[in-house]
Amino acid sequence: MARKAGWTDVDVRAVDTARLLAADAVQNAGHGHPGTAMSLAPAAYLLYQQVMRHDPSDPTWLGRDRFVLSCGHSSLTQYVQLFLNGYGLEVGDLKALRTWGSLTPGHPEVHHTKGVEITTGPLGSGLASAVGMAFGQRRQRGLLDPEAEAGESPFDHHVWVLASDGDIMEGVASEASSLAGHQELGNLTLIYDANQISIEDDTDISFSEDVGKRYEAYGWEVVHVDWRKNAADGKGGHAYVEDIDALHAACLKSRTSKRPTLIVLHTIIAWPAPTKQNTGASHGSALGDDEISATKSLLGFDPTKTFQVERPVLTHTRQVVKRGKAAHKEWDKKEKAWRKANPERAALLDRLVAGDVPEGLAKALPTFPADEAKGMATRAASGKVLSALADVMPELWGGSADLAGSNNTTMDGQPSFIPKGKATKAFPGDEYGRTLHFGIRENAMGMILNGISLEGLTRPYGGTFLVFSDYMRPAVRLAAIQQAPVTFVWTHDSIGLGEDGPTHQPIEHLASLRAMPGLDVVRPADANETAQAWLAILKNARPAGVALTRQNVPVFDRSVAAKATGVAKGAYVLLDGSKEELDAIIVATGSEVAIAVEARAELEKKGLSVRVVSMPCREWFDEQSAAYREKVLPKAVRARVSVEAGATQGWREIVGDAGQVIGIDHFGASADYETLYREFGVTAAAVVAATRKSITAAKGN
Repeated sequence: MARKAGWTDVDVRAVDTARLLAADAVQNAGHGHPGTAMSLAPAAYLLYQQVMRHDPSDPTWLGRDRFVLSCGHSSLTQYVQLFLNGYGLEVGDLKALRTWGSLTPGHPEVHHTKGVEITTGPLGSGLASAVGMAFGQRRQRGLLDPEAEAGESPFDHHVWVLASDGDIMEGVASEASSLAGHQELGNLTLIYDANQISIEDDTDISFSEDVGKRYEAYGWEVVHVDWRKNAADGKGGHAYVEDIDALHAACLKSRTSKRPTLIVLHTIIAWPAPTKQNTGASHGSALGDDEISATKSLLGFDPTKTFQVERPVLTHTRQVVKRGKAAHKEWDKKEKAWRKANPERAALLDRLVAGDVPEGLAKALPTFPADEAKGMATRAASGKVLSALADVMPELWGGSADLAGSNNTTMDGQPSFIPKGKATKAFPGDEYGRTLHFGIRENAMGMILNGISLEGLTRPYGGTFLVFSDYMRPAVRLAAIQQAPVTFVWTHDSIGLGEDGPTHQPIEHLASLRAMPGLDVVRPADANETAQAWLAILKNARPAGVALTRQNVPVFDRSVAAKATGVAKGAYVLLDGSKEELDAIIVATGSEVAIAVEARAELEKKGLSVRVVSMPCREWFDEQSAAYREKVLPKAVRARVSVEAGATQGWREIVGDAGQVIGIDHFGASADYETLYREFGVTAAAVVAATRKSITAAKGN
């Protein structure tokens, strides 16, 4: 038993301790998921004790392997190992599972519990983001140490994932796994806990495919390890019968694979609980005192005690701290030698670790000449900005969900991120390239971007149409929860995309995305605002979505209009009224700012003093001081009109009770964009009429 892994009786005792801690913690809380944490305890123990390179004394060590618990509901699988391995969790934290203020919330949360790399909640999201981590590791190595032999660079590390049947069922996992196979990510190992139990009990009710064959078709290495054949029925007193050697061998082999590895680990959920093993009840419910007592007796523990951790067990498991420090010390030597040989790259690494933007970032931005006749689409301006930043900000990289030409997300002259044998004539590149190709996989794109960001050194972006942000909303939400500095590039941002019709024309999307906490939604009005929007997004280093036009919009004359640097404040006075006392304020975003400017000109001709405020980002404006907000939108001016070619929800708080809101609260239609704006009443004439109406209302008439 476990000869190759070298396990002793203390290791077996530690694994059984982990099983029972999971059972006790859920029983103590009264709710949770004990079954998977019990049956996966040997796998998790093996990873933390013998397979992964990590240092519990420095959880953010750059040279560490990454661990992703995609089945985040089984949080105790990780929490118990963090306790046993000396990451700072103690028994009291396990007792506080799923309670207010604890370090052991219901699902692991990054930036909350030491040793947790990622927030995994929705099934499949962790696995998909782990693919992104593997992307990020490869790109980082290409930036910092591309010439090193495989396994010899200080920037070589591996990504390990534990996933459940539920993860494997989710579509986003399929999307990301398909792309991982295509990318030949040898730095990724997925251990799939195939226990065939979910909340609705036996997965045969809904799931019967051969997962291994599916992953073989994706291009993965596939290994089967079956623990069921050796498992006792729980009544024979067997303390430990899993074939840990087979799993250990598969993990070690996966480290040197040239493709991602799937280890299909066949387990029995809640093993060895005598009556609850292999049942749906053990998936998401406490086992009960009697069942836990029986399990403890079976494993040779005192059934009257809870949260039992014997001193020899903890002494043994926490030796990993010493081993981690030693591995860290060896890595430091290698990294020091690399620094000496690569001083420029070392300076880049230091900046990336610090999270600083490069010097000269603002100067590198293009400035676009005034052009109020022909204009420029903000998506086109965004593409020019990205190309201009390519040399000055090497950590910035990204691509599109098969919409590169439409999203303008390809930096000029930059190679694609793709194994050499899979590059195309249109997109040459190599494994260390910069331009990402996600295929038509929006949700996976978002999750992969999150994983790249969580790797910690590079700044990813990814593009699709704004209407398809619906497909990637779970990923956007997780970016916001984790405050991962991902930039979502959403083009074709309104009915202005024209003839494709209502299925492609976003209506409710801006309002819906603005409702998401922690996400900056940025809709620039012209080319120069687009450049400044990118600058602010990169400096802020937090999740942002930039919404860009398909159609050309005027490039404002900044010798007349205010400087576009006001974008960073979220809203600014683009054009002020001709008189000190304002009659009205028109607030607009994106392409509708030009409509507001046209309306202002008409109103000024009639002797009215009208201010136009460009408001590219509501979130940034809300963060400004009360004095600045009052300066831009003085409370005394109650006559206000908002203009945005989307749902009107949320604009009443800007325009107030006397204000008018111009927008679209119905789906679009198929026609050229000029016709659509005219037919749906988003015109300068409509803004003029609304402004007059608001002025009347503000006077109390």
